[in-house]
Amino acid sequence: MKHERAAELLWDAWRTGERLDGLPADVRPRDAAEGMAAQTALAALGGPVSGWKIAATTAYAQQHLGVPGPLPGALFERFHQLEGPPVPADTMTMGVAEPEFAFRVKADPGPAPSLGGVLDAVDTMFLALEMPDSRYTDHRHAGGPQLLADVACAGRFVEGRAVPGWRDLDLPGQAVVLHADGAEFARGHGGLVLGDPRLALHWLATELARTGHRLRPGDVVTTGTATPPCPIHAGGHVLADFGTLGHIEAHFF
Repeated sequence: MKHERAAELLWDAWRTGERLDGLPADVRPRDAAEGMAAQTALAALGGPVSGWKIAATTAYAQQHLGVPGPLPGALFERFHQLEGPPVPADTMTMGVAEPEFAFRVKADPGPAPSLGGVLDAVDTMFLALEMPDSRYTDHRHAGGPQLLADVACAGRFVEGRAVPGWRDLDLPGQAVVLHADGAEFARGHGGLVLGDPRLALHWLATELARTGHRLRPGDVVTTGTATPPCPIHAGGHVLADFGTLGHIEAHFF
Protein backbone atom coordinates (compact mmCIF):
# COMPACT_ATOMS: atom_id res chain seq x y z
CA MET A 1 0.00 0.00 0.00
CA LYS A 2 1.19 3.51 -0.73
CA HIS A 3 1.31 4.69 2.90
CA GLU A 4 3.59 1.77 3.74
CA ARG A 5 5.93 2.71 0.88
CA ALA A 6 5.91 6.34 2.07
CA ALA A 7 6.83 5.15 5.56
CA GLU A 8 9.69 3.04 4.20
CA LEU A 9 11.13 6.02 2.35
CA LEU A 10 10.87 8.25 5.43
CA TRP A 11 12.42 5.68 7.75
CA ASP A 12 15.26 5.10 5.31
CA ALA A 13 15.90 8.86 5.29
CA TRP A 14 15.82 8.86 9.09
CA ARG A 15 18.37 6.02 9.28
CA THR A 16 20.75 7.27 6.60
CA GLY A 17 20.55 11.00 7.21
CA GLU A 18 19.70 11.64 3.58
CA ARG A 19 16.83 14.03 2.99
CA LEU A 20 13.90 13.82 0.61
CA ASP A 21 12.81 16.63 -1.71
CA GLY A 22 9.36 15.20 -1.10
CA LEU A 23 7.59 11.89 -1.25
CA PRO A 24 7.08 10.57 -4.80
CA ALA A 25 3.76 11.58 -6.32
CA ASP A 26 2.43 8.02 -6.35
CA VAL A 27 2.86 7.61 -2.57
CA ARG A 28 2.50 11.22 -1.39
CA PRO A 29 -0.42 11.65 1.04
CA ARG A 30 -3.16 13.85 -0.38
CA ASP A 31 -4.87 14.78 2.87
CA ALA A 32 -4.58 14.53 6.65
CA ALA A 33 -6.10 11.05 6.77
CA GLU A 34 -3.52 9.69 4.33
CA GLY A 35 -0.79 11.54 6.21
CA MET A 36 -1.78 9.88 9.47
CA ALA A 37 -1.96 6.49 7.76
CA ALA A 38 1.64 6.94 6.62
CA GLN A 39 2.62 8.11 10.11
CA THR A 40 1.11 4.96 11.62
CA ALA A 41 3.13 2.85 9.20
CA LEU A 42 6.28 4.84 10.02
CA ALA A 43 5.69 4.29 13.75
CA ALA A 44 5.58 0.55 13.08
CA LEU A 45 9.08 0.84 11.61
CA GLY A 46 10.62 3.31 14.04
CA GLY A 47 8.82 2.34 17.23
CA PRO A 48 8.15 1.56 19.96
CA VAL A 49 6.40 4.86 20.55
CA SER A 50 6.86 6.65 23.88
CA GLY A 51 4.11 9.19 23.28
CA TRP A 52 3.19 12.19 21.16
CA LYS A 53 4.29 15.69 20.24
CA ILE A 54 2.22 18.58 18.98
CA ALA A 55 3.71 20.69 16.21
CA ALA A 56 2.58 24.17 15.14
CA THR A 57 0.83 25.20 18.33
CA THR A 58 1.57 28.89 17.70
CA ALA A 59 0.19 31.12 14.98
CA TYR A 60 3.75 31.88 13.90
CA ALA A 61 4.59 28.18 13.51
CA GLN A 62 1.41 27.54 11.55
CA GLN A 63 2.27 30.38 9.19
CA HIS A 64 5.89 29.20 9.00
CA LEU A 65 4.79 25.71 7.93
CA GLY A 66 1.78 26.77 5.90
CA VAL A 67 -0.67 24.66 7.91
CA PRO A 68 -4.09 25.70 9.28
CA GLY A 69 -3.63 24.25 12.76
CA PRO A 70 -1.59 21.98 15.02
CA LEU A 71 -0.25 18.60 13.93
CA PRO A 72 0.17 15.44 16.04
CA GLY A 73 3.29 13.33 15.74
CA ALA A 74 4.51 10.12 17.37
CA LEU A 75 7.62 10.25 19.58
CA PHE A 76 9.93 7.28 19.24
CA GLU A 77 11.28 5.71 22.42
CA ARG A 78 14.76 5.29 20.92
CA PHE A 79 15.12 9.12 20.66
CA HIS A 80 13.70 9.86 24.14
CA GLN A 81 16.11 10.38 27.03
CA LEU A 82 16.21 11.76 30.55
CA GLU A 83 17.95 15.03 31.32
CA GLY A 84 21.65 14.59 32.07
CA PRO A 85 23.46 12.63 29.35
CA PRO A 86 24.63 14.68 26.35
CA VAL A 87 22.48 14.74 23.23
CA PRO A 88 23.86 14.07 19.73
CA ALA A 89 23.54 17.14 17.53
CA ASP A 90 25.07 15.97 14.27
CA THR A 91 22.12 13.80 13.27
CA MET A 92 19.57 16.64 13.34
CA THR A 93 19.36 18.70 10.17
CA MET A 94 16.91 21.27 11.58
CA GLY A 95 19.36 21.88 14.41
CA VAL A 96 17.09 23.62 16.94
CA ALA A 97 15.83 23.13 20.50
CA GLU A 98 12.45 24.05 21.96
CA PRO A 99 11.40 24.41 25.63
CA GLU A 100 8.11 22.66 26.34
CA PHE A 101 5.58 21.72 28.99
CA ALA A 102 5.02 17.96 28.85
CA PHE A 103 2.70 15.45 30.49
CA ARG A 104 2.72 11.75 31.25
CA VAL A 105 -0.68 10.09 31.25
CA LYS A 106 -1.73 7.25 33.54
CA ALA A 107 -4.97 6.26 31.80
CA ASP A 108 -6.79 6.39 28.49
CA PRO A 109 -9.09 9.45 28.74
CA GLY A 110 -11.63 7.84 26.40
CA PRO A 111 -12.96 8.49 22.91
CA ALA A 112 -14.63 11.88 23.54
CA PRO A 113 -12.78 13.29 26.51
CA SER A 114 -13.67 16.52 28.29
CA LEU A 115 -10.88 18.81 29.45
CA GLY A 116 -11.46 17.61 33.01
CA GLY A 117 -11.39 14.00 31.89
CA VAL A 118 -8.08 14.50 30.11
CA LEU A 119 -6.53 16.23 33.11
CA ASP A 120 -7.77 13.43 35.39
CA ALA A 121 -5.89 11.00 33.14
CA VAL A 122 -2.57 12.79 33.75
CA ASP A 123 0.01 11.35 36.10
CA THR A 124 2.71 14.05 35.92
CA MET A 125 3.61 17.33 34.26
CA PHE A 126 7.31 17.92 33.62
CA LEU A 127 9.68 20.28 31.83
CA ALA A 128 11.10 19.16 28.51
CA LEU A 129 13.30 20.06 25.57
CA GLU A 130 12.39 18.89 22.10
CA MET A 131 14.82 18.86 19.21
CA PRO A 132 12.47 18.61 16.23
CA ASP A 133 13.73 17.39 12.89
CA SER A 134 12.49 16.63 9.40
CA ARG A 135 13.32 14.09 6.78
CA TYR A 136 12.58 16.65 4.03
CA THR A 137 15.08 19.08 2.56
CA ASP A 138 12.46 21.83 2.80
CA HIS A 139 9.99 21.04 5.56
CA ARG A 140 8.56 24.57 5.42
CA HIS A 141 6.92 23.82 2.08
CA ALA A 142 6.17 20.13 2.49
CA GLY A 143 2.53 20.77 3.46
CA GLY A 144 0.42 19.32 6.24
CA PRO A 145 -0.16 15.79 4.85
CA GLN A 146 3.55 15.20 4.22
CA LEU A 147 4.46 16.64 7.62
CA LEU A 148 1.97 14.29 9.27
CA ALA A 149 3.53 11.37 7.41
CA ASP A 150 6.90 12.44 8.85
CA VAL A 151 5.58 12.38 12.46
CA ALA A 152 5.12 16.17 12.47
CA CYS A 153 8.88 16.86 12.56
CA ALA A 154 9.51 14.67 15.60
CA GLY A 155 13.15 14.26 16.55
CA ARG A 156 14.94 13.89 19.87
CA PHE A 157 13.30 14.57 23.21
CA VAL A 158 14.74 15.26 26.67
CA GLU A 159 12.59 14.69 29.75
CA GLY A 160 13.28 16.92 32.74
CA ARG A 161 12.01 17.41 36.27
CA ALA A 162 8.42 16.92 37.36
CA VAL A 163 6.38 19.96 38.41
CA PRO A 164 4.23 19.46 41.54
CA GLY A 165 0.85 21.15 41.80
CA TRP A 166 0.62 21.73 38.06
CA ARG A 167 -3.20 21.72 38.06
CA ASP A 168 -3.36 24.93 40.05
CA LEU A 169 -0.56 26.82 38.34
CA ASP A 170 -0.95 29.79 35.98
CA LEU A 171 0.67 27.98 33.08
CA PRO A 172 -0.39 30.56 30.45
CA GLY A 173 1.34 33.28 32.45
CA GLN A 174 4.43 31.24 33.23
CA ALA A 175 7.45 32.96 31.74
CA VAL A 176 10.03 30.85 29.91
CA VAL A 177 13.50 32.14 29.06
CA LEU A 178 15.65 30.16 26.63
CA HIS A 179 19.43 30.44 26.85
CA ALA A 180 21.88 29.18 24.22
CA ASP A 181 25.59 28.86 24.99
CA GLY A 182 25.25 31.03 28.10
CA ALA A 183 23.39 33.94 26.47
CA GLU A 184 19.68 34.68 26.52
CA PHE A 185 18.17 33.74 23.18
CA ALA A 186 14.39 34.17 23.51
CA ARG A 187 11.54 34.75 25.93
CA GLY A 188 8.05 33.32 25.89
CA HIS A 189 5.32 31.94 28.10
CA GLY A 190 2.91 29.06 28.43
CA GLY A 191 0.10 31.01 26.79
CA LEU A 192 1.85 30.59 23.45
CA VAL A 193 1.00 26.87 23.56
CA LEU A 194 -2.59 26.95 22.26
CA GLY A 195 -3.42 29.36 25.07
CA ASP A 196 -2.47 26.88 27.81
CA PRO A 197 -0.45 23.63 27.66
CA ARG A 198 -3.39 21.85 29.30
CA LEU A 199 -5.64 22.94 26.43
CA ALA A 200 -3.04 21.64 24.00
CA LEU A 201 -3.10 18.26 25.76
CA HIS A 202 -6.91 18.20 25.49
CA TRP A 203 -6.67 19.09 21.80
CA LEU A 204 -4.32 16.17 21.20
CA ALA A 205 -6.49 13.66 23.06
CA THR A 206 -9.50 14.79 21.02
CA GLU A 207 -7.60 14.76 17.73
CA LEU A 208 -6.15 11.31 18.34
CA ALA A 209 -9.58 9.91 19.14
CA ARG A 210 -10.95 11.50 15.97
CA THR A 211 -8.28 9.80 13.86
CA GLY A 212 -8.62 6.35 15.45
CA HIS A 213 -5.74 6.67 17.93
CA ARG A 214 -5.74 6.90 21.71
CA LEU A 215 -3.49 7.98 24.52
CA ARG A 216 -2.16 4.97 26.41
CA PRO A 217 -1.08 4.67 30.05
CA GLY A 218 2.53 5.79 30.25
CA ASP A 219 2.41 7.95 27.13
CA VAL A 220 4.31 11.22 27.18
CA VAL A 221 2.82 14.29 25.47
CA THR A 222 4.95 17.33 24.74
CA THR A 223 2.71 20.24 23.93
CA GLY A 224 4.70 22.65 21.74
CA THR A 225 7.37 25.25 22.15
CA ALA A 226 6.90 28.12 24.59
CA THR A 227 9.54 30.32 22.89
CA PRO A 228 11.05 30.65 19.42
CA PRO A 229 13.45 27.71 18.92
CA CYS A 230 17.18 28.29 19.31
CA PRO A 231 19.95 26.77 17.16
CA ILE A 232 22.05 23.95 18.55
CA HIS A 233 25.46 22.57 17.60
CA ALA A 234 27.99 20.01 18.75
CA GLY A 235 29.68 21.36 21.88
CA GLY A 236 26.76 23.66 22.59
CA HIS A 237 24.55 24.06 25.63
CA VAL A 238 20.89 25.02 25.96
CA LEU A 239 19.07 25.93 29.17
CA ALA A 240 15.36 26.70 29.47
CA ASP A 241 14.43 28.63 32.62
CA PHE A 242 10.82 28.16 33.72
CA GLY A 243 11.16 30.46 36.72
CA THR A 244 9.83 28.99 39.96
CA LEU A 245 9.03 25.73 38.14
CA GLY A 246 12.73 25.04 37.62
CA HIS A 247 14.86 24.64 34.54
CA ILE A 248 15.98 22.03 32.04
CA GLU A 249 19.25 21.92 30.14
CA ALA A 250 21.06 19.88 27.56
CA HIS A 251 24.64 19.64 26.35
CA PHE A 252 25.22 18.56 22.75
CA PHE A 253 27.99 16.56 21.15
